[in-house]
Order: sequence, then structure tokens, then C-alpha cells
Amino acid sequence: MVTISEKKPTLPVLPPLHHYLKAHKRLCSLPVQYHDLMGWKESVPLLNNKREDTLWETVLYDPITTDELETGLTQIYSLLKAGGDMSVMKHLYIDRIDFCTFGNTRPFRIRIVNRFNDNHDYFYIKKSDASRIYGLELEHILSPNRIHYLVDAGTLIEEHIIGIPGDVFIKEQLDREQINRVRLAKQFVKFNECCFVRLLGDMRSYNYVVDITQDFDGEEYRIRAIDFDQQCYEGKKSIYLPQSFPENAPVVQFCQDTMTAETIRQYQHEERALMTLRIISDKPKLMQLLEALDHDSLSTPEKTENLKHGMATHYGLDLFDSCNSMGAILRTHLQLILRNQHKNPDMLAA
Repeated sequence: MVTISEKKPTLPVLPPLHHYLKAHKRLCSLPVQYHDLMGWKESVPLLNNKREDTLWETVLYDPITTDELETGLTQIYSLLKAGGDMSVMKHLYIDRIDFCTFGNTRPFRIRIVNRFNDNHDYFYIKKSDASRIYGLELEHILSPNRIHYLVDAGTLIEEHIIGIPGDVFIKEQLDREQINRVRLAKQFVKFNECCFVRLLGDMRSYNYVVDITQDFDGEEYRIRAIDFDQQCYEGKKSIYLPQSFPENAPVVQFCQDTMTAETIRQYQHEERALMTLRIISDKPKLMQLLEALDHDSLSTPEKTENLKHGMATHYGLDLFDSCNSMGAILRTHLQLILRNQHKNPDMLAA
């Protein structure tokens, strides 16, 4: 089992990544910046329906600022969801602004409501961080999930990812009689493999959600990351494996009780095969992202060396010996996946 004891620093967006974001329509001039939300006058703790502290605070502004923020935040939501078309957004209003000091990006969560039917949605305003942006983009390319986000200078806008927080699911849902054990275990194995292949770390139970869908013959599950700060940062290989965290021990045991080792290997192989197809189908975009990553220093030399040796030991190969950056390690890892899936490993060569 592993733990993370230090807080990762926020990294700036360098010109190569900025160019990538501009080329792929991720850059946008925003009417409200992160720092505009920092001037609240008071705050109150936000409790859940069990009257427990959520670690979020609802922040309150003076009337003039509130009106200005309402207009700007509604515009941001239209940019995120409707390409900036405000004509279909006039019936929306900002119901609440919450702030969390727990995460690296110290996010604001905006609750927006449809006044015609009271349906609500959320989006997030965070400090821009290169690690997180790389994580979001790799999630968009390499996972089955599509991610919508916008960047403007030091501000990052993210859509809300629907699902039950992993820690809540483990505590309240994992032992339900109605749960489809095999389907859930399969999805955790595939999620574990996907995080390791693309080097997304720190998937403790509160950093992912479980999305439950009712199928005609039972429940189906999808496990989705919601925190991307630890993309290519840590030096320990185990931190890129969700199974390594003590918070996930109950679901790891659940998988071991449900499946054989042979079945686990089957699902690991299936996920790598699917990721190979995604790499091939989105090769030009992935190549551009990896080229930007080659110019970034997402971690320290010490962590980079540790991960390089850890990956070499894991596979028993010397492919990682020449890697001198986290970007090079990720590129080599993806090339290895391509080679093992009988595809051309040189297609991702720098």
C-alpha cells in the first residue's frame, strides 16, 4: 500500500502546450477569471444531506459583484456546453458558488439551475495547471470518456463528471445484494490498467467516481477519474496503480473474491487492446500532445529517475534507460503497449 505525503506544485502552461490548446480549440477568452472569485465577503460550511461537513464552503459576495458574476458565469457555462450561444441559456441562473481548500487547484464549484424545471448542473473554475491539463487531454484521447474543458491564462474551466464518489460508493454501495459483482470488478481492473498505462497517479477513492447505468439485464458500471493533478508526477510506479492505495483496499479485495487471476489478466489485456485502438485512431493529436510534453518538466529529476527504474524493473526491459523526462517515459510506455499488441511501436517515435 502507498501514500502521498507532499503536495504537488502548480505548473505553468508553457508555449508548446499553449499552442496545442489553441490548435484544438481549448483556449477561450473568459468573462470571469479564477481571481475574480476570490473576493467573497463571507462563507458558510456546506453540509450534505446527513448534516456532515463536505469540506466545501458556500461563498457569498456583495450584491454588485453577485450580479456581475452571475452574468459572466452563465456565459462561461454557455461556452462550455453550447459553443457560446447565449440564446438557449437565458433561463439559467447561478444558484450557488462553493469553494474547496482541499485540492491542489483550490477549486470553485458553480451550481447552475434551469428556472423552468429546477434541473441543475455544475462546472468548476480552477487555477490553471499544466499537469492537470495534460491529464485531462490524455483522458480525452486514451480513455473511453470525452472531457470538455477551457483554458484562459491562469484559469481552467472543467465540466462536472457525474457519478458516485468512490469513497461513498465503497462505504454505501459495495455490499448491496443487487450489485453485479463481475461487471463492477471488471471495470475496476480496466480502470486500474488504464491509469497505469497513461501514468495518471493518485487515484485514491475520493479521486474517482462510479457511474451506474441500468441495463435491461442489470446494472452496468463505469469508473471515471475526476482528479488529474498527478499526471506524470510521482516517482513510485505503485502510485499509478489505484490498487495500491489503502483507500481502495475493499474494492481490491472485492475483485480478488470475484475473479480468478486468469480473468483479471484477460480484462487487463482487453483494456490495453482498446487503448491501442484509441492511440491509432487519434495518432496525430496524441503526437502533438507528446511533443508538447517533451518540452515540459512535470516532475523533479529524482522522481523521473525513480519512475524510469521502476518501470524498467516492472517489465524487465531496458527500454526506459534512455528516458530523461516524464514525457519520454510516457511515450516509451505507450510504444511498449503498441509493440505488445502487435502494432508498429515506432508510430509514436519522437
